[in-house]
Amino acid sequence: MVHSDAGEPLPPPPPFGTGTVAEVLTSAAAALGLDSFPNALGLPAARRVCVVMVDGLGLSLLRKYGGHAPFLRQKLDGGQRLSAAFPSTTAASLASLGTGLPPGQHGMVGYDVLDPAQDKVVNMLGRWDDQVDPLRWQPHPTVFERAAAELPVLTVSQPRFADSPMTRAALRGGGFAGGNTVQARVRLAAEHLAGSESMLMYFYLNDLDKAGHRYGANSAEWLNRLEDLDFAMRSLVKQVPPDTLVLLTADHGMVDVEPSQRFDYSAQEPLVDGVAHTGGEPRLVHLYCEPGLDAGGRSALASRWREAYEKSAWVLTRDEAVRHGLFGPVAPAVLPRIGDLLIAAREPVALFDARRTSEAAREVVGQHGSWTRAEREVPLLTLARSAKPLQPAVRAGRTADGTSG
Repeated sequence: MVHSDAGEPLPPPPPFGTGTVAEVLTSAAAALGLDSFPNALGLPAARRVCVVMVDGLGLSLLRKYGGHAPFLRQKLDGGQRLSAAFPSTTAASLASLGTGLPPGQHGMVGYDVLDPAQDKVVNMLGRWDDQVDPLRWQPHPTVFERAAAELPVLTVSQPRFADSPMTRAALRGGGFAGGNTVQARVRLAAEHLAGSESMLMYFYLNDLDKAGHRYGANSAEWLNRLEDLDFAMRSLVKQVPPDTLVLLTADHGMVDVEPSQRFDYSAQEPLVDGVAHTGGEPRLVHLYCEPGLDAGGRSALASRWREAYEKSAWVLTRDEAVRHGLFGPVAPAVLPRIGDLLIAAREPVALFDARRTSEAAREVVGQHGSWTRAEREVPLLTLARSAKPLQPAVRAGRTADGTSG
């Protein structure tokens, strides 16, 4: 068990294989009758499954503000509690969702991580480096690619994500239907589900996460988006065919960080002495040591960090994090992408390297990435299910866009 200097142990690692976001799509495929996938979450058989991924909807936030989401709140008692991937960030969790693998295998181990081939920190979401090929960075087949050989698969999301590097890396496969508004995406989802005898659908919504980052997860703006989400899900369920399983989950939770608790660690020379690159995000910092820094120097660096932030963060070496199972089994090619030292915020603080982050980034209110309960626990809600267990439909032919042919 990993302890901080203050004595509080780091929580258990993600239960990969039994109760994380990595098991959602694989279990959905199994519920559709695809025998090559395990149904780790025990989902009921259905002809169609729609997995709604709500970016940023932590379980604690849904419980706290359930009064603003009466439709979702009534599904809480029958839902499951899942774990995000580690770190609790979109790149890691969506890649685990899309591949069914832990980050130690798919390689999306943070928001900004080191590309060892270039000796350069690269971004895993919207600003991929031109020299990083998404298919080489994450070469494992996705759930969508595997399932599309047997039944129609469709992603419903914003048009700008149709061919994004993140999509190509971890969510590739099947067809794509894009809508610029939540209402348009609900309509598209309902139409495609009604028009297919069998389908695996992935439906992505990120309005809640955007509001949380900008205004905070305890803001009126965030609550407005939660109310919009509740209305949209109620509307979706009313429109889908009766033999459809509609699930809702999330990639991470969120905590608000006050301006006074956002710290520029690069201004403290002892904390960056011996560090070649900084990566990760403000609540889960990756520190990559200079190649010539020996074991004694690395130990001293860790000690300086523990002295500075022992009351507000867990300070882990890469080896400690891997042994603890935070990334799941780690492939040799993925190992150097993980920082030599990881700083995981335990209290509501954010740690920035102002030398490489913008002023706008330092103004973000809602944050995530670390391993507190608020960040790591996410819901799995059944919004609609078949009235009775169904045998999967006979596989239909498919057109190029993933619809029945």
